[in-house]
Amino acid sequence: MATKRTLGIISTIVSASLLAACGGGSGGSDNTKADGQLTFVAYGGDGQKTMEEVWQKPYMEKNSDISFVNTSPTDVAQVKAQVEAGQVKWDIIATAPAAAEQNCGTLFEPLEITGVDPEDVVDQAIGKCYTGNFINATPMAYRTEAFPDPDKAPKTIEDFFDLEKFPGNRGMITNLQNGILEYPLLADGVAPDDLYPLDMDRTLEKLETIRDVTTFAPNVGALQQAVGSGQVDIFTLSDSRIKPLLEDGVDITVVWDVTVTSINGFAVPKGSPEKKNAEEFMAWVLGPEASANISEAHGTAPISKVAKPNLSEEAKKVEVYGPVNTGETVLQNIDWYAKNFNEVTTELQNWLAG
Repeated sequence: MATKRTLGIISTIVSASLLAACGGGSGGSDNTKADGQLTFVAYGGDGQKTMEEVWQKPYMEKNSDISFVNTSPTDVAQVKAQVEAGQVKWDIIATAPAAAEQNCGTLFEPLEITGVDPEDVVDQAIGKCYTGNFINATPMAYRTEAFPDPDKAPKTIEDFFDLEKFPGNRGMITNLQNGILEYPLLADGVAPDDLYPLDMDRTLEKLETIRDVTTFAPNVGALQQAVGSGQVDIFTLSDSRIKPLLEDGVDITVVWDVTVTSINGFAVPKGSPEKKNAEEFMAWVLGPEASANISEAHGTAPISKVAKPNLSEEAKKVEVYGPVNTGETVLQNIDWYAKNFNEVTTELQNWLAG
């Protein structure tokens, strides 16, 4: 029987619509030629407002012929509808890189990114049909009041799954970009370099051991709220959501054992007349200035290895590539997810509902 602690199963996991419903599309676009106005699609809320402030405004100051129209939410199924109808109205969409790669050349434009030295950005930052914009880290952490004695507090991802030694309510995000498939394997003894291909049977068996005490949240906001209200004791949560909790005075200890990271990306819907302008903006976002801007605002890690963000004290506590991280990091394998996303999404959804 499904645990009552599972939140919003049906609306979970990077939206299954990101990939599952998106087959090929060959429709062109009868839109007018490029005019420098980019329709920018992201996830809405404060996150998108931040993108407007730290990316779009500085870019427009440097490029007076470019403007942005913002809309949300991001939806690959909507891209499919626009492409097939030959009415592509979106120019840049925030999406999982795996979604862009799986639909490369059918729903998304193959990209020509120039002016970016591959040595200056993290691995997998530039794909055939996507570019990265920041690194999302999802470290393990706990509310300090739940384990006030540091000597008796959880210190490894194995401890997250040890209910006898470390009792308490757990929290995980069901979005595949937040490590729900990797962490069980890491806790079960799989070395970071040996994670892929992911063993789904082993993953789900390990998750089963904590099912009854775990809140499986459909998105980062839901788990952030659960942590803030004291509903969970130990959790894996995005750095960009731990940072505001720390700023609000919530006493949280981050556990730097092994941390799963993923790349957030941009793609250009196939047939966009603004492809060239979109590519130039996306190339700029890969640079040190834009990378530093978003890291300072969100607390996320920069996509540019040469960025020098001026981080707040709270952001430094979740800086996955900073000195605070004394453990290891695992960057999700985008190619593997592009090939296997539909299958593993279905398996996880069925397990959550089962």
